[in-house]
Amino acid sequence: MNIAETLLSKGVDDAPAVLHGSLLVTYGELRRRTDHCARLLLGLGAGKGDRVGIVAENGIFFVTAYLGIIRAGLVAVPLQTDATLPWLSQVVREAGSGLVLASRRQAVRWAHEAQRLGVRLISEATLDEPVPDRGVVWPDVEPTRDLAAILYTSGSTGAPKGVMVTHGNIAANTRDIIGYLDLRPDDRAMVVLPFHYCYGLSLLHTHLAAGSSLVINNQFQYPEQVLREMQSRECTGLAGVPSTFQILLRRSRFRQMRFPALRWLQQAGGKLPNPYIQEILEAFPGVRFFTMYGQTEATARLSYLPPERLKDKLGSIGRGLPSTRLEVLRPDGSAVAPGSNEVGEIVAAGDNITAGYWNDAAETAQYFRENRLYTGDLARVDADGFIYVVDRERDMIKCGGNRVAAKEVEEVIAELSEVVEVAVTGVPHEVLGEAIAAFVVPVRGVALEPAQVQGHCARRLPGFKIPERVTFLPNLPHNSSGKVAKQELRKLALARHVPPGPPVAADTQAPLPTSAG
Repeated sequence: MNIAETLLSKGVDDAPAVLHGSLLVTYGELRRRTDHCARLLLGLGAGKGDRVGIVAENGIFFVTAYLGIIRAGLVAVPLQTDATLPWLSQVVREAGSGLVLASRRQAVRWAHEAQRLGVRLISEATLDEPVPDRGVVWPDVEPTRDLAAILYTSGSTGAPKGVMVTHGNIAANTRDIIGYLDLRPDDRAMVVLPFHYCYGLSLLHTHLAAGSSLVINNQFQYPEQVLREMQSRECTGLAGVPSTFQILLRRSRFRQMRFPALRWLQQAGGKLPNPYIQEILEAFPGVRFFTMYGQTEATARLSYLPPERLKDKLGSIGRGLPSTRLEVLRPDGSAVAPGSNEVGEIVAAGDNITAGYWNDAAETAQYFRENRLYTGDLARVDADGFIYVVDRERDMIKCGGNRVAAKEVEEVIAELSEVVEVAVTGVPHEVLGEAIAAFVVPVRGVALEPAQVQGHCARRLPGFKIPERVTFLPNLPHNSSGKVAKQELRKLALARHVPPGPPVAADTQAPLPTSAG
């Protein structure tokens, strides 16, 4: 069955599905809008399996476009709205998208680039145009084989990698998440995570499938406003990455405010330090707090820690979901010994494991083997079978919930003629989880300032990939093989770390960093 139909099958016609500012769309209206969008795309000549890009902020247009593309038997390709045009263009070319649906704001930004690429740009206003009311032959869908979406992330090389997500992947992961969260039609989630991010998209999948509703707020840089809307809308849940909760705890009145309808909080996208979790438990003793682990390559979620086990298993990612077999394996493929502190790689199998990377057989072969996903995350297993992540095998930095490839940032900095060598690593950060730190060896006798390096990155990379710290060194440390010893750089960064300034006062409404996906 087409997953778009499944997601829209439970909500009652007059029940609210999506609320955004002054706009409210019921399930009946959302079904109508979805079919209208699907008919429009098919009328333009799009055929089953064609990839269609979406470049839009969170909103009713994104929801309609995403569901409409899938309903038509096409493949949705959500694009990051804060990415540079060169990056977006590369993704569109990689995916082979001949059509791109764009919000009003993004259509203006994208107009020239779409023309240059020979891509047909369909603006938000176009969806308001009438579509001939004639019979449509809806394409048949094979859930385990046909793609519903390609979700782009950065692979181990830093180049865009499109994760191929089938209708069946979404159905399986959605079913499991609804089950452990116990989502009900009367649930109402506050959404601050972008829908182009698999975690944000999973909120859309699960709440629609449960017949519940979503409140969209794109102004998390003003956390007090988000919290007030949570109160006024009587939201029952909030999902965030580590920086979401760190900002709320340190730069808002979150702990002092009361949310009578709040039932649950869920956190993924990196590890939230234990002290923050404990603060939340103390401030909201009657609210269930779910810590979760996942990857785009697994549709969204792989495991969760039951709230009742937080006190005795604090720091654990829990165990695999009902439809997911999660193991920690040695290099020879055997399981590590539980309770031994032995470290191995997390390997997953199940119906939520995606089909691999679009048009990248080499990367697929590296991480998808024998119907299993090799996550690249290193972990140990305690005596009760609970898993604890201890390190990342891939050289990735998690900054505010974003996955950033160090190599990609290094290559951009290396474009500067004044740079001899550069290494980028992640270092602990109170708000972002990890901050990006760049270590640069300049040409002797050349005066290079941190602002020059950061300014160059700002012209080539999205904001969340710009190094927060730039340190100049006469040489980088190397190991016996000539490779940069990044662990030594991390130690250096911690030794030189200066604690951040005082937090913004709770009643101050200056913009704060967003927790984008």
